[in-house]
Amino acid sequence: MDQPTKDRISKLHPSVRAEITQIIKECDTALTGRAKVRITQGMRTFQEQDQLYAIGRTKPGKKVTNAKAGQSIHNYGLAVDICLIIDGKIASWDTAKDWDNDQVADWYECVKIFAKYGWDWGGNWKTFKDLPHFEKKGYKWRNLIQMKRDESGYVILK
Repeated sequence: MDQPTKDRISKLHPSVRAEITQIIKECDTALTGRAKVRITQGMRTFQEQDQLYAIGRTKPGKKVTNAKAGQSIHNYGLAVDICLIIDGKIASWDTAKDWDNDQVADWYECVKIFAKYGWDWGGNWKTFKDLPHFEKKGYKWRNLIQMKRDESGYVILK
């Protein structure tokens, strides 16, 4: 597991840090070839969310999210976006490539591992598919936004 991934895990909601560490380790073990998983995005502030929401609306570019501040599970540290790092240097979001030649696309090997731990994949969404995105099942932003927070700013999960 690379340092950027470790750094991003350390900022996720405390309740998922150990689990996501295990998920990434299992993905990296399953990807016996040239690919390793990197978390490209974890916890996202409300301000960062609003900046992303503006892209394609009030800022140039193609829309990257339909979620305003508070409406993304990233805002609560319960979601990650990933890419595959090939040969330790090149970022890939190719969902079809089988870097380890085991007849299963490396991306889908990871999708299965995340699912085993109860994480939803954005590639399964009916609208606005988000292939790099995984979020912990069972949490809805409408509930999270109303929850109390601890002294570190994380929502207190029941």
